[in-house]
Amino acid sequence: MYDMQSALIYSAATVYRNNAIDARTALSMIRDASELLPILLDNGHTVLSGRLAGAFRNIQRERIADQIMETFRQAGYDIRETDPFDHRLDINLSPKERSPYANRIRLMWMHMRPVVIASLPQEPGLPENIGSFLKDIDDIYVTDAYNSLSIERYRVTPELIEKVSSGKWNVLENEEDQRQRDAMAARGYYQAFQAVKQTIEQILAGGNAGDLVDIAHVKWYRELFDPSVVAGLLKASDLAGYRNHQVYIGSSKHVPLSVDAMRDAMPVLFELLQEETHASVRAMLGHFIFVFIHPYMDGNGRMGRFLMNAMLASGGYPWTVIPFEKREEYMAALESASVHQDIEPFAQFIGYLLTERLAGKMVAGLPAEKGEPGP
Repeated sequence: MYDMQSALIYSAATVYRNNAIDARTALSMIRDASELLPILLDNGHTVLSGRLAGAFRNIQRERIADQIMETFRQAGYDIRETDPFDHRLDINLSPKERSPYANRIRLMWMHMRPVVIASLPQEPGLPENIGSFLKDIDDIYVTDAYNSLSIERYRVTPELIEKVSSGKWNVLENEEDQRQRDAMAARGYYQAFQAVKQTIEQILAGGNAGDLVDIAHVKWYRELFDPSVVAGLLKASDLAGYRNHQVYIGSSKHVPLSVDAMRDAMPVLFELLQEETHASVRAMLGHFIFVFIHPYMDGNGRMGRFLMNAMLASGGYPWTVIPFEKREEYMAALESASVHQDIEPFAQFIGYLLTERLAGKMVAGLPAEKGEPGP
């Protein structure tokens, strides 16, 4: 087994081309050329040194690239610099960042960003009539709740969703409601939905979407699971923040980040949301990277879809529902992005749904007959 420095030296050019995000992440963790030069000089690796110099220049680590080239020339070697990557990314990774997970999130964002911009329709811009925009969000609530909860395998009906949002659901007085896991999930979804809507109202008033969601998403999460705390199924401390244990995703090859890595990555996600100029990128990559990191023990899918719609609103896009009927396609697209860093299937999937919404069509729906049970 090689250490990281040796692995970078002896990796073939195809490794840099075929695993660009991994390779750039590893390169970003090298602090100084002195970590590499003893091996390179002792073995006279001029070709490998030229490749490494080109790789470092590709990620804008000019100092390390120059040190490698100048040291070999002073030692009397004929060295030629070559870039092993297919293209350059417009990104400046801080040499002070010591977390490879933070750098990886930034690299994923910049790698996937052009694909998202090409796949999603142009943003409409903030609405002139904010009241009408917010009313449209209210009108879509039942459809959104039914589909989002069904994706997570809760058995809900439009009647149950309307009941918990009308005040008829009372976990303290009604034992049947207290026992019903699905009712608690529906009530939590209603409370979280209202909190997301409040955040969207602040975004439409001109606030930075990344800043606002950074602050508000912890409230969304508390609202999502508050009914379970009231019912005594969860402790209040369970809603205190991000997870403290490893989590896994059923039927997925993707393993979410470890607890330490997750805590490094989440601030970077919100920095990227704050800095991003395209609402479509904030929405698409915000959703994807949130579920890629998986910061909570439960509720990550619902939280990711809330985040997506808050960011869509920042560009004037309408609230867009992921249809339960397309669950398998949705999950497969997320899997492709998580495991293979291929964001195109997910971008095209969301792009289609968003195009239909902008055309006034609703791809997602409710059960065909009133009273028909959910999945």
